[in-house]
Amino acid sequence: MTHHLILGAGPAGVIAAETIRKQAPQDAITIVGDERESAYSRMAIPYLLIGKVDESGTFLRKSPTHFFDQNIQVIQAKATSVDAAGKSVELDNGQRLAFDTLLIATGSHPIRPPIAGIDSEGVHTCWTLEDARKIAELATKGARVLQLGAGFIGCIIMEALAARGVQLSVVEMGDRMVPRMMGPTAGGMIRSWCEAKGVQVFTSTKVESITAGKPLQVKLSNGKTVEADLVISAAGVRPAIGYLENSGVTCLLGVLTDEHLQTNVPGIFAAGDCAEAFDKVSGKMIVSAIQPNAAEQARIAAMNMVSHARGTPLAAELQGVTQINVLDTLGLISTSFGDWQGRPGGEHVELTDLPNGRHLSLQFKDDVLVGCNSVGWTSHVGAMRGLVEGQVKLGAWKEVLKADPTRLMEAYLGAAQGQQDWSGPNDTRRR
Repeated sequence: MTHHLILGAGPAGVIAAETIRKQAPQDAITIVGDERESAYSRMAIPYLLIGKVDESGTFLRKSPTHFFDQNIQVIQAKATSVDAAGKSVELDNGQRLAFDTLLIATGSHPIRPPIAGIDSEGVHTCWTLEDARKIAELATKGARVLQLGAGFIGCIIMEALAARGVQLSVVEMGDRMVPRMMGPTAGGMIRSWCEAKGVQVFTSTKVESITAGKPLQVKLSNGKTVEADLVISAAGVRPAIGYLENSGVTCLLGVLTDEHLQTNVPGIFAAGDCAEAFDKVSGKMIVSAIQPNAAEQARIAAMNMVSHARGTPLAAELQGVTQINVLDTLGLISTSFGDWQGRPGGEHVELTDLPNGRHLSLQFKDDVLVGCNSVGWTSHVGAMRGLVEGQVKLGAWKEVLKADPTRLMEAYLGAAQGQQDWSGPNDTRRR
């Protein structure tokens, strides 16, 4: 009997297993996950901390017998090594599992900063349900909380912490908040917004050391020492692929995949936060660690796993991934799509409305919108994504947008869908 082995019990692993089951009702499927809980979504953890859902609300599938009902075996263990040539995986419980096809979907793990005292009691990441339980015990109303990192994940965590009524301080090494998603103007606007909400923000600052105790003493590179009842390390994540060393599977930042999500080894695939796939906008291989991309990659990889097992051509192809980020920071919506920093030889236009807390930046290469970001301008999100992902040739609309970036929706309708019912891009009636 054909055996499909899936490493990782997150969204990518679960969707892949279910897709295989639909395509191959009789094949054996095993999911290996290293957490004791039912498969859950990390994206739901902030909602758990806010109190909008309980722990069961984070579960990817509600029925406790879901995988049993689909004849999918689930093993609680961690992969320690992969033998690509021998088609087997070693687990930390001593088991060795043979496979016909393998999906690497082990996601990411938090970066552990090299800070003295980072292992002190009261210092936690916010990545697992166990982390959430510990944070909930300490992040009570009025508690002093210091968060290390103000990137995308950090800002999502901030939302939950603020809702719990803590006294929050945030330390970011970069010169602005969300530095990998926003430019200086936008990042500065997000900082001002957070400070107006009562959050103490330190940018261009490092945590130098943490001294254990109650409270914790957190020494910063700016000379300040901050007392905290809880320190949350949100310094970013990286693909969890250390166990693939000497496996024969090629990895760079993540596991390298082709348009079928297959690695350099036939029959071994990768999907989700640990996969490095082609980004059609930048023309580069990237790790795009967002759940919608993970879900689509898993679906395609699973279909091709079944094809490989049957000896038929791999037909399902990934149409590419795009860097898509929509962030809610204490009620302020910001977005980032594609090459938001621009491309060599490209052009750009910015519009900033500080009194109303709005900012819009568009990046062009020739007559294509290759990237953009915004703060507080929510009405244009769909048009921005459509133009960037669709690599739409704007034609005359490029000059219109350079003159007035707010006409994004008109440009999308006119250039992408040809649904003009006005005289053209120079018509002012719909502005």
